[in-house]
Amino acid sequence: MARLAQTAGLTDVQQEILSTVRDFVDKEIIPVATELEHRDEYPQAIVDGLRELGLFGLMIPEEYGGLGESLLTYALCVEEIARGWMSVSGIINTHFIVAYMLKQHGTQEQKDHFLPRMAAGDIRGAFSMSEPGLGSDVSAITSKAVRDGDEYVLTGQKMWLTNGGTSSLVAVLVRSDEGHPEGTAPHRSMTTFLVEKEPGFGEVRPGLTIPGKIDKMGYKGVDTTELIMDGLRVPADRVLGGVTGRGFYQMMDGVEVGRVNVAARGCGVAQRAFELGVRYAQQRHTFGKPIVQHQAIQFKLAEMATKVEAAHAMMVNAARKKDSGERNDLEAGMAKYLASEYCKEVVEDAFRIHGGYGFSKEYEIERLYREAPMLLIGEGTAEIQKMIIGRRLLEEYRFQG
Repeated sequence: MARLAQTAGLTDVQQEILSTVRDFVDKEIIPVATELEHRDEYPQAIVDGLRELGLFGLMIPEEYGGLGESLLTYALCVEEIARGWMSVSGIINTHFIVAYMLKQHGTQEQKDHFLPRMAAGDIRGAFSMSEPGLGSDVSAITSKAVRDGDEYVLTGQKMWLTNGGTSSLVAVLVRSDEGHPEGTAPHRSMTTFLVEKEPGFGEVRPGLTIPGKIDKMGYKGVDTTELIMDGLRVPADRVLGGVTGRGFYQMMDGVEVGRVNVAARGCGVAQRAFELGVRYAQQRHTFGKPIVQHQAIQFKLAEMATKVEAAHAMMVNAARKKDSGERNDLEAGMAKYLASEYCKEVVEDAFRIHGGYGFSKEYEIERLYREAPMLLIGEGTAEIQKMIIGRRLLEEYRFQG
């Protein structure tokens, strides 16, 4: 296992952080993940442990109490956490995206107010774009914000909100027509609001309701909810960046780094599936010998390991590109697309190696088999990634004739 998915050029600090996270995953997550997942139970003890490790402030600058680490360090930590239980990486990811958006786009007052408490894990973040009537078409958002003096009144229904119940700060994207005349392109009339709330379900503040958890096929433990705004009043100083009309670009910046995160999750789940498959293949005997000695199984393991290695390399490349300050939407789209597709294939191959036992809830691969499909749609479907990749390739390789 030590030979797969290694990352060259890491500093001593990065290696120490990863070693600490890997030990935590092996000792505190893997032994309890399947039991908690089957009960759909929020992993409070695990989250508390990650808070003590400083993971909630991993990329938040040191001046705000964080560790000030790179996207690469964060992605490699996510890879390790997802190897233990993908749902836990989801809890961290949504928090990270909101912190990143604040760091990149927030006013100084917003950074000073939120980032220190986010770094400490006292404030947990969630972000909300999707709605019941739209998926990848963000321009079709119907939730609205209307100015009323020093406040905005928000109305609408949001969907697929990870950490909807446990979060205390939600970055919400809505339509705001103030200052944007009729006919303005939809993406130029959207605003991100920083909505503070109490953790929990029901009416968590006047005008804001978080219904109960959505029951899902996989990705359990983490709470996925709707968010209903009915006359929700938000102060004008909680517009991210202080200016309306920039929400779409702010959210897309957050989603771009989120795609690196989803790629890392795919790498982590695929690594765990390979570990389970290669171990079971050495334990299970058929026709008088371990099935790993059958050429068909060796071929399958070879394909699985190659996919793990390729996905990891693309994920690392996308993270390093972003860390360098360069545009990385092409690399992030490729990494997310490849890692999620390869994750699905590696998990299925490990499932096949387990044979009938893979269908039993007593075996961990059953959980991974239900978790992998979420990666195919999270942070943009495969089709959306292909659109991004195709458009960027045409920018780079436009024929002049």
